Amino acid sequence: MTAKPAGPPDGGWGWVVAAAAFLVNGLSYGLLRSLGLALPALAEHFDRSAQDTAWVSALALAVQQAASPVGSALSTRWGSRPVVMVGGVLTSLGFVFSAFAGSLLHLYLGLGLLAGSGWALAFAPALGTLSRYFSRRRVLAVGLALTGNGVSSLLLAPALQLLLDTFGWRGALLLLGAITLHLTPCGALLRPLALPGDSPSPPRGPVAALGLGLFTRRAFAVFALATALIGGGYFVPYVHLAPHALDRGLGGYGAALVVAVAAVGDAGARLVCGWLADQGWVPLPRLLAVFGGLTGLGLLAVGLGWGRPLLAAAGAYGLSAGAYAPLVFGVLPGLVGLGGVVQATGLVMMLMSLGGLLGPPLSGFLRDKTGDFTASFLVCSSLILSGSVIYTGLPGALPTCRRRASPPATPPPERGELLPALQVALLSPGGPQATPDTTC
Repeated sequence: MTAKPAGPPDGGWGWVVAAAAFLVNGLSYGLLRSLGLALPALAEHFDRSAQDTAWVSALALAVQQAASPVGSALSTRWGSRPVVMVGGVLTSLGFVFSAFAGSLLHLYLGLGLLAGSGWALAFAPALGTLSRYFSRRRVLAVGLALTGNGVSSLLLAPALQLLLDTFGWRGALLLLGAITLHLTPCGALLRPLALPGDSPSPPRGPVAALGLGLFTRRAFAVFALATALIGGGYFVPYVHLAPHALDRGLGGYGAALVVAVAAVGDAGARLVCGWLADQGWVPLPRLLAVFGGLTGLGLLAVGLGWGRPLLAAAGAYGLSAGAYAPLVFGVLPGLVGLGGVVQATGLVMMLMSLGGLLGPPLSGFLRDKTGDFTASFLVCSSLILSGSVIYTGLPGALPTCRRRASPPATPPPERGELLPALQVALLSPGGPQATPDTTC
């Protein structure tokens, strides 16, 4: 038996966990973003429409996110380490099975159901475990882990195009199955961490295990509604950014360059925004609303871009979307507390699955009806902008004129209340004195 630490270590083995989460993110979302390059080959081989083939990526994304609460519930019972390792095996088997597909139905089952389920067991437990290891530098650590998305897209987009040209889509999927098996050693690095306030026994019953009681908190309910709306448009570029560039006449490697430019902006912004958020200069909910709105405007510019302007628009979208991503998960401990952050991460992924399931097929449908993806990106950008407006209902999202206390040198314990007044009340009697001031 070992004594529980006084709080998150804010470093140490946490950086190893951050590296593991970095790879998990890259081998899930980064791979999904690049997988759009294979959709035209699948449509041609099976003689199906863009809408039909879009369901391959859409189902994988939706299953991953919809089943994320299951991954979180299993990790609260058995620990994140074995759950993520099993998820890596399932994801690899999904790609290997899909390499021998004889119809789109086989791809729906292989990539959509099997690989998506594996990703669901890997992503939420890995990111939730990372949040428990950090306090003062949490958003930076989450941002570092989420750069795996952009770095993986930067490397995998041209590599996947090369594999498609060399081995065809079947050989490419088979090799991706070998690559995704590396999720298993990533899970082995997730060392369990016991913290004060943790429940002495696993939650009982499906409602408690899945964390559904979190929806009774007003702040989390507002956050959930906004995030679900944003999910309807946020993942469309993961599937249709490359086909959109192909429609604009950029060619296969030109489309890969567009994806790579977005990935570079995405990766850089996640680190910069993580550092900025940890400084405490601007409340996290306010940053969340601002960068959510900028993401919607960036997606609007992508839909209207041609040629080189499309490259610039993709870079702007990557910067804004990358800055938004770590804030979504960085704000969770303030809403639900460290004890519920793993479950909350799974629920957020489930909420975004609603948009992940409907957004790409809707985008493909509009493309089939209009002949290009312009209308698709315009509709999806409106969903993101709507969700960003709802974020302003979170505590601290809008500036107010009121008397408050400046933050102490040591952050107070996170008990799931994102309210400045409560943070003052949590100061220990012998701790640093807060300096009152008045701000707008």
